[in-house]
Formats: sequence, structure tokens, C-alpha cells
Amino acid sequence: MMKPSLLSFLFFALFAATGAEAQEARTNAFKDPFLQVTSAIAQCPVPEGPLYTEQEVRDVAHVRAQHGGSCYRVGRCRLANSYLYDAEIIPRVSQYIKLDGRFDDTSVWVQGERRLVFLKGCVKTREQSEALEKAVWLVDDVMGVVNYLRVGDEPVRYVPAQPGSK
Repeated sequence: MMKPSLLSFLFFALFAATGAEAQEARTNAFKDPFLQVTSAIAQCPVPEGPLYTEQEVRDVAHVRAQHGGSCYRVGRCRLANSYLYDAEIIPRVSQYIKLDGRFDDTSVWVQGERRLVFLKGCVKTREQSEALEKAVWLVDDVMGVVNYLRVGDEPVRYVPAQPGSK
């Protein structure tokens, strides 16, 4: 049987380690583009951006390298890595949504990863959500659209930002 002081020490050590993990800095280490495009729905939960801990970066770096390069190897990309498109695609998606006019009454963020565009935020109707998704598909170099848009008062379909996250 453990002595109370040893048990207390182990509990404290476990608690401290868990607390350190929870407080570990998270950054957009891969520089995945993430932009707010519209902001008309004030109560729309802000989505969490593409944030990673140092361990998560190490865990996914190899997979990202494989996925990014395979696009070029099989002839689906003209650039050597599919992630290289994102910095150009997301500003064009933003511009397209803003100039379209049908989405002025929404709150939408766009995130790019490997030529995929993730739509997050809030829209008024299911038809508006579908129209926005179809519109983004029209932007050159977009390989796919992942629609996480919240319609009306439906539950949020994305991870909301935590206070203090970047």
C-alpha cells in the first residue's frame, strides 16, 4: 500500500502533467489559410482555426507530406504539393463569396487544406447553404468543398473557438 505522501505526490504529478498538456500552445503551424468572409449573423459561433500542438504537428506532418505530394505524382496537380494551392485559393473564394451578393446576410469563414475548402459559420436557409457550396465549387483549383455551415438554429457542425485561441 502507498504512503499518503507518495500518493499525493503522484496525484499532483499527474495533475500537473495533464494541466501542462491542456495549456500547451497551439498554432497554425502549417499556415493553412483561414479567413472570415462575411459577418452579418452576430450570434454565430466563431469556428476554431487550424490550430495544432507541437505533438499534433509531428503526428500529422508525414501524412500531410504524402497527401500533398500524391496529387502531383498522379497528375492531378500542376504544383508539386496540393497544399501550395491553398494560399491562393482561399482569398479567391473569399472574393467570390463577397462579390456574389447572395451571402451578405451570413457569417462565414473559409479554411483551405489540400485544395479542399471548408465552409464554417452560419446561414439563414438550407437553400443558401447549398447555393454557397455550389458557388465555391466554381472557383478554379478547388478540388472539394466541405460544408459545415449552420442553418438557422441548428446545432453547430464545427468546433467553436475557445477563448484565447488564435
